[in-house]
Amino acid sequence: MNYRQFARKQIVSIRKTVGAAAVVSALSGGVDSAVTTVLGARALGRRLKVLFIDDGLMRQDEPQTVRKTFARLGIKVTVVQAAPRFFAALAGLTDPEEKRKAFRDTFYKVFSEAVRRSGAEFLLQGTIAADIVETRKGVKTQHNVLDQIGISAKRGYGFTTIEPLRDLYKPGVRKVGRALGLPAAMYERMPFPGPGLSCRVLGEVTPERVAIVRRACFIVEQETARFRKFQAFAVLLADRATGVTRGGRRAFGHIVAVRCVDSKDAITASPTRLPWRVFMKLQQRITREVPGVVKVVYDLTPKPPSTIEYI
Repeated sequence: MNYRQFARKQIVSIRKTVGAAAVVSALSGGVDSAVTTVLGARALGRRLKVLFIDDGLMRQDEPQTVRKTFARLGIKVTVVQAAPRFFAALAGLTDPEEKRKAFRDTFYKVFSEAVRRSGAEFLLQGTIAADIVETRKGVKTQHNVLDQIGISAKRGYGFTTIEPLRDLYKPGVRKVGRALGLPAAMYERMPFPGPGLSCRVLGEVTPERVAIVRRACFIVEQETARFRKFQAFAVLLADRATGVTRGGRRAFGHIVAVRCVDSKDAITASPTRLPWRVFMKLQQRITREVPGVVKVVYDLTPKPPSTIEYI
């Protein structure tokens, strides 16, 4: 496929689809939404309103990083503070699918309100082929799939979705980003789940538990940065384990699992063969720097039978 030509066709298609209408782009900072937003900006210029929903479930310092990154591209990003709404929607939920669906409904309600305030008729979003396939097969509900599974975005939330990347898998999306001339740091970025760190908290999602896994993920990304891989992150497990404090006292604390995988398209994956010294550094930093963590384990499971994310 000629990805430069693909990008040009999508830019023309977006213009034809929206006509004179206003459009909102849903930007999360990940590769898919970033490439989609740039396609929209090339098609519509300042007519495109770009929104970043701060749901309280993002990487460390993500809202500020995303806003600065897109400012350098000449694209203004408006950050919508909505963390309390997402934590309220997730309160008390432990079932993975219930959590994903609660996130999806809150996500679209927040955007529905933003779309109505802006007078827009369309929501531009970075849905890709893998999102649709996994949702249709019942593997896990992706937050950005509606019409493909019989949920009308227009009737349910008041806007029509535009999904220029829906026929591509991750490698193709990266190539579109490259064809658009985006910085490699943007189109080569590691995948991050739409429901954010809620996918990396087993059990109930609370601000306190998210803070633990956010810091652990930050450490994992730092310590694996020089290794080639598809994705690397930490997960806070629901169980606890007995540990020993540095003063020799008993502690009953958290268990963090480290996940690092190789993959081409996220449909299949295998565990990355990291050096032993990296494992040791990971457990030392996580148990030292993340309060309450007494045990660190490494996940060796390929996909299938596992998924890459835990939820």
